[in-house]
Amino acid sequence: MDKIFNVTGACNPERHYMVDITSRLEEIKNMIDRGDYFAINKGRQYGKTTILRNLTIYLEKEYKVISLDFQRLSSADFESEDSFVSGLAREINKRIRKCDDVTDEIKNEILSISEGKERFKLATIFDCFGKWCEISKKPVVLLIDEVDTASNNQVFLDFLAQLRAGYLDRDVVPTFQSVILAGVYDIRNIKRKIRTEEEHKHNSPWNIAAKFKVGMEFSKNDIKGMLTEYENDHNTGMDLDEMSKLIYDYTSGYPSLVSWLCKYMDEDVCEIEKFKDKKSAWSREGFLEAQKMLLEESNPLFESLMGKLEVYSELNRLISRLLFTGEKIPYNADDESVKDAMMFGFVRVNGNSVVIANRIFEIRLYNKYLLSYKEQNSDIFQAGSR
Repeated sequence: MDKIFNVTGACNPERHYMVDITSRLEEIKNMIDRGDYFAINKGRQYGKTTILRNLTIYLEKEYKVISLDFQRLSSADFESEDSFVSGLAREINKRIRKCDDVTDEIKNEILSISEGKERFKLATIFDCFGKWCEISKKPVVLLIDEVDTASNNQVFLDFLAQLRAGYLDRDVVPTFQSVILAGVYDIRNIKRKIRTEEEHKHNSPWNIAAKFKVGMEFSKNDIKGMLTEYENDHNTGMDLDEMSKLIYDYTSGYPSLVSWLCKYMDEDVCEIEKFKDKKSAWSREGFLEAQKMLLEESNPLFESLMGKLEVYSELNRLISRLLFTGEKIPYNADDESVKDAMMFGFVRVNGNSVVIANRIFEIRLYNKYLLSYKEQNSDIFQAGSR
């Protein structure tokens, strides 16, 4: 089967054209080797799931990896401690029932918890984790994707508190070698949404987490490497340097935007009469046509971004100021609107200032605000027009 550019779900190097992420996996493994607990917080469609899926394979020689996805838990699973424990055990049971390195005693205990016939506390399943980590031939790593699903649920914070307690006592009580949580919201923001009392606002149970410094955006060389593989298969005659630079200049390496543009050139632009074939599609003119297609469509990433602007009024005002007033907004780590804008992927830091994350976002956001402000005959729209 021919490889394709993937824009839905995790990428698999056997089926999809993708950037070589080996160096990123090695950096993350170094953190795991040190015993770090950490979170991977990036905007929607930033490659988090792809990283975790490939990391699981990358680690399997040295570690036993439990990879969970909280999207598989229902809202009912988060309603109480016992329902959460049962749902968590259910997902773990699916992954260990055929594992040779887990004893029947532990398997049966987790199965019993998953059936939900009795009410179990978090301490019960963490006791199972401790037994497992103690007897496992390999250190155990816990990966949890889509932790956003747990937003606004106190039981999840209690789960984090148990992980934190295990981390602090790990010199005397067996526990996970490393825990990795992935999602858009960082744990402090989840905490802020649940408890609004000032004394709880910044006291996250995830304060033992190491800072995640691994860059997940694509560089021009990353993009060129992916296009080189594609070119070896299709022989379009594209200028690899020019094309990788164009894609990077418009996306600033935002993973899903890179994939969308490549997919359009590979599958859609070449079907337009004036481009005729893949060779003409992979040109500057073909790229601009792909960019136009991307900007005109409604996809999950754009829908998510626009939805955040409806919910977060301060974020809305910040983006408006960046687009229309020409105001230079300094980066301030304590400014909640700036933190939200960075967390959701709207902006990046350039020097000491905050700027829109990439040219694609800038055009899409400008078009949205332009229509809105024009309809309202806003002063800010008139100033921006001038």
